[in-house]
This record gives sequence, C-alpha cells and structure tokens, in this order.
Amino acid sequence: MLISGLFISILILVYIYYKYVIFNFWRKKGVFVPVEPVVPTGNVTKFVIGKMSIGELMKNFYMKYKEHRVIGIYTFFKPNLIVADLDLIQTVLTKEFKSFHDRGMYCNEKIDPLSGHLFLLPGKKWRNFRVKLTPTFTSGKIKQMFAIIKECSEGLTKSLEMETHTKNAVNIKELFARYTTDVIMSTAFGIKSNCLVEPNNEYRYWGKKFLELNPFWTAIMFFTPQILDFFSIPITDRGVSKFFTKLFWDNVKYRQTHNIVRHDFMNLLIQLIEKGYVEVDDNKNTANKSSNTNKFTILEATAQAFVFFVAGFETSSTTATFCLYELAIHQDIQDKVRQEIIQMLKKHGGLTYDAMNEMTYLHKVVQETLRKYPPVPILNRICTKDMVMPTTNVRIPEGTNITIPVLGVHRDPSIYPDPDKFDPERFNADQVAARHPYAFLAFGEGPRVCIGTRFGYVQAKVGIISVLSRFKAKLHPQTAIPLEIDNKIFVLNAKGGVNLIIEPL
Repeated sequence: MLISGLFISILILVYIYYKYVIFNFWRKKGVFVPVEPVVPTGNVTKFVIGKMSIGELMKNFYMKYKEHRVIGIYTFFKPNLIVADLDLIQTVLTKEFKSFHDRGMYCNEKIDPLSGHLFLLPGKKWRNFRVKLTPTFTSGKIKQMFAIIKECSEGLTKSLEMETHTKNAVNIKELFARYTTDVIMSTAFGIKSNCLVEPNNEYRYWGKKFLELNPFWTAIMFFTPQILDFFSIPITDRGVSKFFTKLFWDNVKYRQTHNIVRHDFMNLLIQLIEKGYVEVDDNKNTANKSSNTNKFTILEATAQAFVFFVAGFETSSTTATFCLYELAIHQDIQDKVRQEIIQMLKKHGGLTYDAMNEMTYLHKVVQETLRKYPPVPILNRICTKDMVMPTTNVRIPEGTNITIPVLGVHRDPSIYPDPDKFDPERFNADQVAARHPYAFLAFGEGPRVCIGTRFGYVQAKVGIISVLSRFKAKLHPQTAIPLEIDNKIFVLNAKGGVNLIIEPL
C-alpha cells in the first residue's frame, strides 16, 4: 500500500513538473504554441502511437500556423522549435550553421557502433569524417560505379519481364527495393546479393529488419536520445549489427589478402582504413592528405558502409516508386519522358553516364517526385550555441531541438501553386530561379546537405530508365489515389506498397 501510494505521488509530481515547468518553456519566451501538449509525449502523440506519420504531423503544424514563422511544440520533455519561414530555414541550415551544426539525434558509438556514421555524428568528428568522405562521392567516383548500377538495372528488367508474363499486379516498391539493395550491396560491400532473383534472401531480410523500428522508439531516437544513452540502449537491432559488421570485416580481409581493387564505395573505405585519405580521380594526388591523415578504424568504416546501405536502398527505391506511380496516373508525362529516354539511348548507343545526364526532362520528373514525396520529410537540428534567431527576437538556448518541416514546405501552395498536382515543369530553370533557394529541401541544404545526393539521383534514374525504356506502367485498380502514407516509419512511404500493371512496349 505504501509503495503504491509513493508511486502515485511520484506520478503526480512528474505530471505537475511537465505541466507547469517543461510545458511553459515557449510561453515564457513569447513563442507561439499551437495546441496544449500532452504528458508525457508533448505534441507528437499521434506519431508515437502510430496514427500519423511524423512528416504529415509536422506538415500540419506548418500549414496551420506558418504565419508565426516559428512554432513552439514539445517532443516528450524537450522543447522543439518548428521553423516555418524559408529565410529562417536558410539561417538554421547555412547562415548560422555554427549554432546548429548537429542533428541532436541518437549517436552512441560505445553501445551502438553502427550509429557512428556521417548522418548522426556531431561536432568535430562529423566535420573530419565529412572532409574524408566527400571525395568518395565526386561525379568521377560515381561515374566509375555506373557500370555496377547498370548491371543491377539489367536484373530489374529481367524480373519485370517475368512479371509481365504472369500479368499479375506488380508491387513496384518491393521490386525497386530489391534492385537498390543489389546496387548498394555491390557498391558498398562488393557483394552480389541477388535480391532480384532471391527476394527473401538474408540481405533483403536484414535491410527490412532495420526499418522495423516502431514509432515510439523512432520518436525517442529523433527527439530524446538522452533516454537511450541513460539506459545504454542501442537503437540498431543486435542481429542487424552483427550481420553487417561481419559482412564488412570479412570483405575487407578478403580484399586485402587477395589484393583486390574494385571501383566501388568499399574500395574507397579501404583506402581510408589503410591511408586515412581517398585518392582523387586523376590518381596523381590525394585529397587533404597532409592535413587529414588519421585513418579510419574498421568499426568507423563499417558504420559508414552501413548508413550508405540503409539510406541508399530505401530512399532511392521510395523515390523511384512514387515516380512510377505518378507516371502511371499521368500517361502523357510518361510518354514524354520515355520519348526522351529512347532518344538519348539511341544517341549514345545505350545507357551511359552521359546519356543519363542529358535526360533533362527525366531530371525534372524526378525532382517533382522528390518535391511531392520527399523521402526524409523533416530535418532535425539542435542548437549547439545560445543565439537569438534573427528578425524574431526569440532567444534559443543551447540544447533546443529544431525541426524543419520539409513536407510542409514542399506542399505549401504559396510556394508551389496547386501542390498536389504532379507538374515537372515546376523545375524549369526560370521557375526554379523565381523561387526561394531553400524552397526545395529533398536532400537538405547547407554544410550538412546529403553527401550522397549525386549517387541517389543516379541510382533512382537508372532504375526508372530501365523500366520506361522497355515497359509501360499503368495504375492497378488496387492502388489508391491519393496514396495512403505509412504512419509507422520515418521515411515517407506508401502503406502496403504500390501496385502497378507493367506491360511490355
């Protein structure tokens, strides 16, 4: 009885502390607070319980209250500032980067070594890794990897040819995920994973396994990682961690023993392990050799390969899926982009890196897909140095979470008129020039812009080219318009996949 009474008293005290101390943070600073937060989840309850995706939740806050420019909410016990003004977004991501250089998300290399990657790392270590890894994603390096990507795309077309004979609905998301898994396994680990031939093999299994985080743990990882640190809880599934660590280490050892050199990401990571730098494309000099020669440990390199795998296979497959979905609805746009694809393939004698880069209309189609369906629907930052947000008089203390609602910006009718309409012409040069430079945030912006942007575009485009050059995509009656977004995962994704009818030309 005494214990239960004590427990109830503690709960009451916690509730009062939340209600009258934590949840008064923004009001004391004069920041607009849209709705009353709930103990203990604050304003993200709908995401935590799986009722709404985090992208849509933040988009709703943005759409309803963007005239305030900054919106104060609470993510569990942490104050969180939604930045809803493009000039202020530019301030956070670029102009005042020194005060917002970290994401503030879970990163604990001691208990979860695979979390020590470029996307999550804070401070000086992030900067050092960024400098070292930047040469691995030059256009020259990606051009060297192009043959590997093209080879995987040929497996994609073979799989589709088999599907067309059965005349069944094709879950295009699953097929693209198997294709991108094959690409990433080959470029990041030097392994032919054959997911297009064996859809349920171990590589596809562990890739799916990593994305099975429920919304509660995802929210903790993004907004209150202190809880995970305090209880020493790793966010990466132990099986996933064990599988990818062994995979990477075995491959490093095999290549070093047999002196194997291949034009892939794995080879570049081995250079960072052995030398501490990546050779530049002309092989006559090195990138920052003299000032940056600290070598990667095997675990540090493993973490970079792992994030390349996770970010690469899911975001690119999602982008290609949404693209084919929209083209299935808009047959006129599909015909136009196919005409360009066939023309450029004929001009260059097949699919080459240069042929792909000359497909300007395809680029607009992919950009419009990323505009309407940004795979990463929010950007996270944390204030790393007390500062006053320019033009707002809002003082932001160190440790405050910042959220940039990418999906909200991309669906804002004042920026993109009729935002639900799929219109690649939005990305004509004159229209792009007329918009704010931070109106398109599919890959982020500023010093922490996605390092794999070029690779992501190439991987998605090659998959789309391979499909449209040989097949016609039509909408299956099972597929909804508009698509229902999956509420339970962070990456913007269609619930249940996307079913299309694929017919040979």
